[in-house]
Amino acid sequence: MYHEPYDDEDVAADVDLVAGVYVQGDMNADDDILEDHSMIQQQLAQQYVDTQIPDVVKNFIAYFHRSLRDNSVYELHSIYENSFNKLTERFYAKEPWPEAEYISPLVNEDQIFLTLYRELYYRHIYQRLQPTIEHRFRSYENYCALFNYILNSDGPVNLELPHQWLWDIIDEFIYQFQSFCNFRNRTKNKTEEEIYLLKENPQVWSCYSVLNVLYSLIQKSRITEQLMVSKHGGDMVEAAGDYGSRTLYKMLGYFSIVGLLRVHCLLGDYTMALKMMENIELNKKALFARVTACHVTTYYYVGFAYMMMRRYSDAIKAFSQILVFIARIRQVHSKSYQFDQINKKGDQMYALLAICVSLSPTRLDESIHTNMREKYGDQLSKIQRGEDPIQTIEDLFLYACPKFITPIAPSYEDLESNPADPSTHQVKIFMSEVRKQILIPTLRSYLKLYTTLSIEKLATFLEVDADELRTQLMIFKQKSRQRKWVEGTLLDSETVTSTDLDFSVNMDMIHIAESKVGRRYGDWFIRNIHKFEDIIANMELRA
Repeated sequence: MYHEPYDDEDVAADVDLVAGVYVQGDMNADDDILEDHSMIQQQLAQQYVDTQIPDVVKNFIAYFHRSLRDNSVYELHSIYENSFNKLTERFYAKEPWPEAEYISPLVNEDQIFLTLYRELYYRHIYQRLQPTIEHRFRSYENYCALFNYILNSDGPVNLELPHQWLWDIIDEFIYQFQSFCNFRNRTKNKTEEEIYLLKENPQVWSCYSVLNVLYSLIQKSRITEQLMVSKHGGDMVEAAGDYGSRTLYKMLGYFSIVGLLRVHCLLGDYTMALKMMENIELNKKALFARVTACHVTTYYYVGFAYMMMRRYSDAIKAFSQILVFIARIRQVHSKSYQFDQINKKGDQMYALLAICVSLSPTRLDESIHTNMREKYGDQLSKIQRGEDPIQTIEDLFLYACPKFITPIAPSYEDLESNPADPSTHQVKIFMSEVRKQILIPTLRSYLKLYTTLSIEKLATFLEVDADELRTQLMIFKQKSRQRKWVEGTLLDSETVTSTDLDFSVNMDMIHIAESKVGRRYGDWFIRNIHKFEDIIANMELRA
């Protein structure tokens, strides 16, 4: 039976792992018995190291430990980005890495290293294997130990890690929280032991504990004060303090802001999600741009929050900017271990962009428009032709939206009374908005063909009665006005008209005015000149 997880300040001295079995120690046992038990454990660990771990992995772990102890960030970056993943592919593609207890003799039982190693160990299980409920609990305990060490030590800790690893720690922490919430709410096919453990340990991966960690990292690092000084001027050293002046705390605090953007989107609180970003400007100079995965994640959730708030113009702008960036870095990151994940996120954003453009037609960058047509041209055509547009948009949304979570654990006594799946709830909210304006694309296509048109004639085209058409025209008017960012924080906006088509109704006649935007030929010529140069270069190489 799995023991109850410890609070952050508890010391897990009474639990040992021997051959994968938990042994609850007696705190009043004789010292001799405890000493014998410790010796047996060390012998088992040493025997495992000698017989089960390849020499190249032993050497890697020793080098890894030495680099971490010396705070050699450059070496750690290479180890984290390259060596660890290469060894994973070679030895542990379909099985877990050795448990931390077994490699402890190789690192002189350095608990800080073992805690960071466990973070990689459990992340590998989540990515490559299927985590059990035991893995989920133990990974949570390990994160508690890691963040407790960072936040509650006497003064700033002497630890330096690459920015990519720091981001991945926050990102994986939130992912495992999200995964646990979805696992917990799938009450079917749960064993009695799993249900018992979930009932007896409600604090494990609780929403409160996750939010507490992220807000604590922001507070400890004083990153909010640093961002305000960076924006408005002031003494950066005073704003940073003892903790914020350390790269470890500064970057963990900054990444926690992006993490909270994600968590609040998962919870369906889009206003709070964007409020978390009030001191961060979306540009290339922002700190999130130093880590590609963080850069992509930031724009994905900002764009998604805008879309759910019916600020389609801002969502289109956010998605377009990051999709251009992904296209530019595609060759550079093609060999990165995150390449597939970034590509998938890009495909999801193209799907969300297709939804936004369908609901709020906008001229896009030529390359973005071409890629979107290649990926989702059939779906866009169905929406524009009115062929089952509701189901098409819903399918795109379900593919591209995040996996929403509910912060409340289900009732294990009465499974019938549990709330609906949070994703179903969010889809219902979004699709209720879509249904109100689903005729707008078709209505707009007819209005663009005329300068004057009678209500009766247009109603015949749309196969609706005159009263329904008048209602749709008013909906078109209302939906064409939306909130749009001008300057300030991401929540600041003003109401603008988002369409190039305007009309008025006088008695039974519709008067239409369209403001045409000239096509930008310069981008088209420049892009095709580059393509032509590439073709010529390839022909010369072949010759």
